[in-house]
Amino acid sequence: MGNSDSKLHFRKAVIQLTTKTQPVEASEDVFWDQFWTDVNLTAQDIFALVPAAEIRAVREESPSNLATLCYKAVERLVLNADSGCVCERDRRTVLSCTRLLSRILPYIFEDPDWRGFFWSTVPKVGKSVDESDDESTRPLAESLLTAVSDLLFCPDFTVESHSMTTADGAADIQSIDSCEFIWEAGVGFAQTPPLNHTYDSNRAELLKLLLTCFSEEMYQSPSDTHALNPWVSFFCSRENRHALPLFTSLLNVVCAYDPVGYGIPYNHLMFSDQRGALAELALQTLIISLEQEIVDATNTNSSLNPSMNTDANSADYNKNTTTEGFQATRGENLFVNYLSRIHREEDFHLILRGIGRLLNNPLMQTYLPHSCKKIQFHQELLVLFWKLCDLNKKFLFYVLKSSDVLDILVPILFYLNDSRANQSRVGLVHIGVFILLLLSGERNFGVRLNKPYCVRVPMDISVFAGTHADLLIVVFHKIITSGHQRLQPLYDCLLTIIVNVSPYLKSLSMVAANKLLHLLEVFSNTWFLFCSPVNHHLVFFLLEVFNNIIQYQFDGNFNLVYGIIRKRNLFHQLANLPTDINSIQKALQRKTRSNSTHNAVFMETNNPYSATCSEAPYKTTPVQTGTLNASLKATPRIDKLTETSQVSEDGSTLLLQHSDSPHSQSDHSSETPVRDAEATSGEDDKNSLNGDCDRKSRKSVSSSSDWAPSPDWVLSWKSKLPLQTIMRLLQVLVPQVEKICIDRGLTDESEILKFLQHGTLVGLLPVPHPILIRKYQANEGTALWFRTYMWGIIYLRTVDPPVWYDTDVKLFEIQRI
Repeated sequence: MGNSDSKLHFRKAVIQLTTKTQPVEASEDVFWDQFWTDVNLTAQDIFALVPAAEIRAVREESPSNLATLCYKAVERLVLNADSGCVCERDRRTVLSCTRLLSRILPYIFEDPDWRGFFWSTVPKVGKSVDESDDESTRPLAESLLTAVSDLLFCPDFTVESHSMTTADGAADIQSIDSCEFIWEAGVGFAQTPPLNHTYDSNRAELLKLLLTCFSEEMYQSPSDTHALNPWVSFFCSRENRHALPLFTSLLNVVCAYDPVGYGIPYNHLMFSDQRGALAELALQTLIISLEQEIVDATNTNSSLNPSMNTDANSADYNKNTTTEGFQATRGENLFVNYLSRIHREEDFHLILRGIGRLLNNPLMQTYLPHSCKKIQFHQELLVLFWKLCDLNKKFLFYVLKSSDVLDILVPILFYLNDSRANQSRVGLVHIGVFILLLLSGERNFGVRLNKPYCVRVPMDISVFAGTHADLLIVVFHKIITSGHQRLQPLYDCLLTIIVNVSPYLKSLSMVAANKLLHLLEVFSNTWFLFCSPVNHHLVFFLLEVFNNIIQYQFDGNFNLVYGIIRKRNLFHQLANLPTDINSIQKALQRKTRSNSTHNAVFMETNNPYSATCSEAPYKTTPVQTGTLNASLKATPRIDKLTETSQVSEDGSTLLLQHSDSPHSQSDHSSETPVRDAEATSGEDDKNSLNGDCDRKSRKSVSSSSDWAPSPDWVLSWKSKLPLQTIMRLLQVLVPQVEKICIDRGLTDESEILKFLQHGTLVGLLPVPHPILIRKYQANEGTALWFRTYMWGIIYLRTVDPPVWYDTDVKLFEIQRI
């Protein structure tokens, strides 16, 4: 009955607010208190009792009353934060104000006329009249963020109280050292606070409000989001005295969370998991807080003192991080700064182990169906891992130092394969590919891929016995041949990753080798080459993969060499590619006769090994009818995503200057071009691809309907095809293999493989070309993509209650599939 009465009284107050035509003065506390005093309602209740239509009606018809409601709710939060929430009634009041503001804020943000409301100065918010003017006229947003930050470290409300904090109550709240109240042991904090579900629940409510405040970005068009988010800027600035403990609390809660716990079957169905809900909100808050300075973070690592202690309990560290260490300014994001300064190996180990455990959680297989909890926030985890690697290069090097990186690789490949045909998961595929592109720019990643792949993850891919490199190639082949059409812009990224790791792959399996050759067969199809101004770049990528393996890892890759010999006609056809206008027109006519330009070309025809490889019983997750999906920004092209470096003999890398033709697929081809099947010599510079050709290609991408292939265009890149090494290999080995087959009457390929395994091409191949690595480089286009992607995830995953549903977001479009 009590809860029903509370709902009734609250609903009456909402009706009074929406029906009043005259402004209600802020001094009428009796009227305003009925929205939060002695209100015992859940967030779901408040969302149901305050309909969207009525919020918009008050906003349009009685704007002063809506402004006063926000002002009074913030004032109440400030007063209770200052007093320390000493009684249960104050705590209920804080929760009611928090939930009410979470309901109202999106409707204020969606109206451009209201967008500056929270950044206007409101006199005496929670302050007495005799205080200074500077303190009493601060913007409402700053008062709100300061109050929420204080409440996140309020003893007996969100943290366990110490004996010294209970004696003087409010007098101690403002002088409390919040570094002693970090929520979880981990980075910079050794103590493990006792688990308290009530504290976790209260923290989660406050983090929801924080995310709602930060979400003002969602109501600005992408062209307007270049400016810093003022909410995040203030929250992560030195003006927030809790910035350091907040950062470590959020990070440690995420990395310490274990959804399986003691492993009791079905425990997640019998008990509520408040820590799981808190970990998800902490993760979302953390990645949004780290988002602000992505573009400007390139100089972060170089300007920091790597020897600085990162123990948050240290008074010296706290002093350094706020004053002497980096001379923080109002515009500096302290969360980015703290993240980039983590350097202790035990901290890296904790972070990597935590992220790896959570990413592998959905891959767990149990005898009892659905007996273990499976997390749903793997996309946010991938974003956090991306930011860690991008902003803290020491963490990246630590990840690649051991085979622990494979604990990240396998779940990423699982998600890529599982999402490849699901239109609503295109963003998940993108973030996985971006991470692998970043990792592949480092030599150690390619080396780690040679570890045998033994732990079988449920994926519908060809069965093989090999290494993690084989797994990567098989999954990439699956994405290209049976993925959604919206993934086509990622083909160059997928092949770039394979190119980057190819010089270090010691032994590809027969399955992986044939997958690569099948891709070459597909991409070298004449109509595919001629139907787009950039498709030929994919062929350049694959040829570079073969060249790298032949030149640097020939001894162990007899499977690939055998495949190249079997498919030698592919390379001869490329060398003799027709360039006359009649042949071009015939090839394009074959395209028009095909019903599907995507599926027809990627059918695994004439692949003798596809039939012998059984498929696992696991099936990809289908898209459900009516699924909501957030639109994504277009990703930059590969030449904008990467910069090309040359690996020297001592292992160091030298950045190459960009030429007029920045497309690394072709302009950095490292071999002498072959003009016909017999050509074996030439001295063309590896960076000298025809600039006019690629400039024409780039212009044609935006308006391909106006573009048509010409003989000159085909000649311009055909003459640069890096076929010399492969042709030399065929010239030497094909006669030897044919002679063995005739002399011994061989019909079993195992004997041929044994011959190739013990063969050598030392002194017969051209001088090895330099290894070229295309490393990811930060750019504005990727930063905008990540911003849109993160908010799209948070929008779609926030359903209880649906904070932003049916509001006029502009950063992306919500589509129903």
